[in-house]
Amino acid sequence: MKWTKKRVTNLFFLLGVAAVVVMLFTFDVSFVELWGHIKRAGLWLIPIVGVWIFVYAMNAVAWKDIINSRHRGGEGDERVGFWYIYKLTISGYALNYATPMGGLGGEPYRILELSKRVGNQRATSSVILYVMTHFLAHFSFWFFSIFVYLVLALHGAAPLTTAIKVFIGIIFVVCLLAGYVFSRGYKHGMVVKIIKFLGKLPGLKRWSARFLDKHSDSLARIDRQIAEMHSQDKRTFYGSLVMEFLARVVQSLEILFMLLLFGQGGDGSLQGLAMLFVYSMLIVAITTLLANIIGFLPMQLGVQEGGFVVSISLLAEPLRVLLGLPEATGIGELGIFVCIICRVREIIWIAIGLVLMKIGGTSLKDVKQAALEQKNKTPQE
Repeated sequence: MKWTKKRVTNLFFLLGVAAVVVMLFTFDVSFVELWGHIKRAGLWLIPIVGVWIFVYAMNAVAWKDIINSRHRGGEGDERVGFWYIYKLTISGYALNYATPMGGLGGEPYRILELSKRVGNQRATSSVILYVMTHFLAHFSFWFFSIFVYLVLALHGAAPLTTAIKVFIGIIFVVCLLAGYVFSRGYKHGMVVKIIKFLGKLPGLKRWSARFLDKHSDSLARIDRQIAEMHSQDKRTFYGSLVMEFLARVVQSLEILFMLLLFGQGGDGSLQGLAMLFVYSMLIVAITTLLANIIGFLPMQLGVQEGGFVVSISLLAEPLRVLLGLPEATGIGELGIFVCIICRVREIIWIAIGLVLMKIGGTSLKDVKQAALEQKNKTPQE
């Protein structure tokens, strides 16, 4: 059977549907309890889900700027519109949520679909560069969160045990090393190096050698495009990086809404609300950090939940004060609520992403080209 682009896209779609089914049947609570949590969220579920409209829009803007960078090189000169990139962004992340080794589904799908508009090399280089920027933004967010946490700890607003100090020290060093690796990758490209590295893994040596031999020119060209954009169009590079970083900040609103919904409002002051948002950022930072450390599970089953439980338990006392929770209220109940509502939000956006995979895909340019070809085929009277 010949694997056409349409068949590969359909395979991604079926994988996503299967993952949603698995997700629905792997909740650690009964459907009665699940429905109870959803009812508790009530209309707050709308802004919780709605936050991701803006998060994905910021992701799409960052990626679109990379695609349309004036130093992109490669095939074709067509500028790709925002709404098409927005569609691919949502569908790509839906597949990343739903497939093992997050990224083995979303990124190939994005390359496959974008190549229809801009050619394989430009699509591949832009997706790789966007993924690099996305991960660098994650490391930047974690690095920033370290200092936020230390400031809170110095003011007695967060615990700072020996174990926490060691963990923070490790993350600090890892973030610095990641920054160095990414800087090298941006300056010289890293696609060829990644393929060579994979060749050192057991069972992949021959595949790596064959792949490099067959695609060496294309891979070198992709690396060159990545390096050129970083060196010649720094405004686009840093603009995309800042946009991705801010997307992590906006994502924290989701946690803020859930904390406000669960709590009793605390003192209701603007300062209390600002502090609650800071803690929401830390919860996102800790959870995403753990999720990316163990990112090979479909939908990161159990990892995300563990991240929420760890982060909320770590910040239990200040959260209890800010939310006005009585001592009788177990902080674990808050963690379970946040886990479940986040999982519901993911299912909703995975479903939206899968639907978008089946919508659109034909540009105005494609329509005009098809009409012109049809006209040329029509016999003249």
